Amino acid sequence: MFYIRKVGPNEALIVSGGGARPRVVVGSSTWISPFVQRADVLSLEIMTLAVRTPNVYTQEGVALSVDGVAQVKVARDEDSVRTAAQQFLGKSASEISQIALQTLEGHQRAMMATMTVEQIYQDRDSFAKQVREVASVDMARMGMEIVSFTIRDISDEKGYLDALGIRRTSQVKRDAAIGQAIAEKESSVEGAEARRQSEAARLRSEQQVAESQRDFELAQASYQKEINAAKAAAAAALDLEQARQRQKIREEELRVSLIERQKQIEIQEQETQVKQRELEANVRKPAEAERYRLETESQGRKAQVIAEAEARAQATRLQGEAEAAAESTQIRLRGEAEADAIRARGLAEAEAMRLKAEAWKEYGQAALAEQLLRSLPELARAIAEPLAKTEKIVVISGGGGGAGTGATRVTEDVTQAMARLPEAVKAMTGIDIVATLKNLPGVVSEPSKPSES
Repeated sequence: MFYIRKVGPNEALIVSGGGARPRVVVGSSTWISPFVQRADVLSLEIMTLAVRTPNVYTQEGVALSVDGVAQVKVARDEDSVRTAAQQFLGKSASEISQIALQTLEGHQRAMMATMTVEQIYQDRDSFAKQVREVASVDMARMGMEIVSFTIRDISDEKGYLDALGIRRTSQVKRDAAIGQAIAEKESSVEGAEARRQSEAARLRSEQQVAESQRDFELAQASYQKEINAAKAAAAAALDLEQARQRQKIREEELRVSLIERQKQIEIQEQETQVKQRELEANVRKPAEAERYRLETESQGRKAQVIAEAEARAQATRLQGEAEAAAESTQIRLRGEAEADAIRARGLAEAEAMRLKAEAWKEYGQAALAEQLLRSLPELARAIAEPLAKTEKIVVISGGGGGAGTGATRVTEDVTQAMARLPEAVKAMTGIDIVATLKNLPGVVSEPSKPSES
């Protein structure tokens, strides 16, 4: 399940995967799991870069072209290899060298803009050292180092460097002529001719110097004019380029913002779809299953209730029919029995009435009077019965009697009602109860009052 991977001293092996931090192996071998880990090789060889910066304006506004040569490589320490792996892994050597070349060219241009032509031209080593120091910081951030950096050539298209050479040459020639004249003057006793010649040489030398100075000043004025025009054009071009860069930056920021917004919208749509699927899986599907179960149970219970209701209705109907038939038979038999009883009772009552009529006929008014006398207690109870159902009686009496006057009055009212009963019976039936009682055998009539005489 493992195999051994080897790399040479000019290569770095980066092993990643398996959930651990990537391992860096330089000029050695290591075990690798083919299904879990991945091995990538990063070259540590030196790359030679030609750093060319044509027509770059210096601090004085003079356009120079500087060609340099740089030797760069990926640093050998582990941290630098890890950094370079993050930046360049998967890129070709030409792509890596192009990235490093652009970095060096940018720093060389920036350094030229801060120095004069004389500083760059006369002290190349210092200029190269400054470019290397400034560029090393950015190169280290990419895991690379600058092995060497030298200036190969410095040139300009306007002849500024040639003018500097002419001025220096004139100065050298002038110094040589003066030195020679002084030497000749000191070596010749008869120095008149020598002095004359020396003077002439000095004058010629000064004339040449003056001419050189004049040519230099004219050239410098011409150069300054061109420099001013170039500065104005460069400033306008720089403003235009900066405006274009700002516009590009704004467009890029807008494009990145739109892309991020689109990604956010896509992420939100994906989250919405996931939530909808979760809702459908966790809520809707169980709810539909539960609804189907409840509907099935409800339909089952409904069918059961209907069946039970129909069974109860059938049983009730059959029981009703049986009870109706039994009740009909019972009513018929009860009716027949009641009819027989009524008929028998009617016959008995009729026989009793017949016998009572015969008895009344035989006794006549005496029997009727006896019957009325027997009914008097019932009549008295009927008259007094309303008083028994009365919870409270308030009697207002105007008499001067004592406390019992009210109750006595009620009793007297009942007695008077009983006393008027014979008159009412006589008025309704024509039977005089008092006269009948007086005519009964054995009843002694009330003796007549003696006359006052």
